Amino acid sequence: MRWCLLLLCVRSCFGSYSPDEVLNLPGLSTRLNFRQWSGYLQASPGKHLHYWFVTSQRNPVKDPVVLWLNGGPGCSSLDGFLSENGPLHVNDDGSTLYINKYSWNKVANVLYLESPAGVGFSYSDDQNYATNDDEVAENNYLALQDFFSKFPNFTSNDFYIFGESYGGIYTPTLSLKIVNGPTKINFKGFAVGNGLSSLYYNDQSLVYFGYYHGLFGDTLWNRLNRYCCKSGSCNFFNNTNINCRETLEEVFMIIYNSGLNMYSLYMDCAGGVQKTNMRFLKDLQNLFQFYQFEVVEDSNDSSNLVPPCINGTAQNAWLNRADVRKALHIPQFVPTWDICSDVVGEKYERVYATMRDFYVKLLSKGLRVLVYNGDTDMACNFLGDNWFVHSLNQKKTQDYQPWIYNKQVAGFYEQYGNLTFLTVKGAGHMVPQWAPAQALKMFESFLSNSAY
Repeated sequence: MRWCLLLLCVRSCFGSYSPDEVLNLPGLSTRLNFRQWSGYLQASPGKHLHYWFVTSQRNPVKDPVVLWLNGGPGCSSLDGFLSENGPLHVNDDGSTLYINKYSWNKVANVLYLESPAGVGFSYSDDQNYATNDDEVAENNYLALQDFFSKFPNFTSNDFYIFGESYGGIYTPTLSLKIVNGPTKINFKGFAVGNGLSSLYYNDQSLVYFGYYHGLFGDTLWNRLNRYCCKSGSCNFFNNTNINCRETLEEVFMIIYNSGLNMYSLYMDCAGGVQKTNMRFLKDLQNLFQFYQFEVVEDSNDSSNLVPPCINGTAQNAWLNRADVRKALHIPQFVPTWDICSDVVGEKYERVYATMRDFYVKLLSKGLRVLVYNGDTDMACNFLGDNWFVHSLNQKKTQDYQPWIYNKQVAGFYEQYGNLTFLTVKGAGHMVPQWAPAQALKMFESFLSNSAY
């Protein structure tokens, strides 16, 4: 009876919002207790960002609206939908959909946005996909305005932004646009998962992460201390000592070119050891100061644009079906879908080396902020994000302690007023994918401002 009443409300409370509503999806045989829409939001003139919006399964009228952004830069938020926290996941061969019992739309209305233009099904009329941090923030802000114009009944709901990986840049830059702009959004806070928040802390901490996880031995560690450290202080970020730089290149080759899963240290690498993945090598150049080695194109690289050790076969197979594209209202002229866009990634310009000023300004506005990390990730490791949080110089209100899920330690957290740093034990870069139950608990606790 409760399910029927909920479905009745979902069907009646928000109108039709046609023509973007998704009425059926190929490969799905289960009746859904939520509504969904897929279409385009207008950013700056000529830029069309694809969105997929799902209503809450609990109470769509009152539950928060959450924007989800994957990173890259240049990777699609539909990967977040179909393999992380979305309500529908794809089976291994890409033929059918199944229900994700840990979907975040159990407790929130969730908007997945493919950003910037050129990513996934998003496109630009002029096909110019060169962009930067500021332009992406502006276009995401304009797309968000268009979203609330399409869905005005949601403007009074609490609104949050969650970003992953390079979403660590997208999220606070967009957040500041919102708090400084005229758009009437009931904005309450944001969260960043395994995010790039500071180039310095990400680089600096990685060497310690690698050594204390047993990835290289004392010979290399002693050379690092000899060449990169002085008077008890080490510089693994922008050290000009040639011996230090050469030693750091050895470190990066071990961590990122030996076949380890960079996104989840203790997980196997899907497809076996990969050392020539083009997306991988270009991502490293974008993430790390010292990884600026020449990337030689390899036409035989079958890994294409999928991040290393990640299996994207199912998502690619399903999303590129003609009947799926039609159901999602994707125009025929839009190119095939990939998890990541090589064009966007290559042409992307980083503007900010740190998000510190953004966080300080946003925290001063009273927003609630969560920085969370799967603790086995090496792309954006937990130690670097923890150091970044400490650098904000906020007053600690809750000391570092474990949080519990299902009578087990799920990770650790500490609080600084309205700012929380939290780890998820044993999870990698994509926390909702590899620790889905714990991720849902964390998500719900943050939205409700309740104890972890």
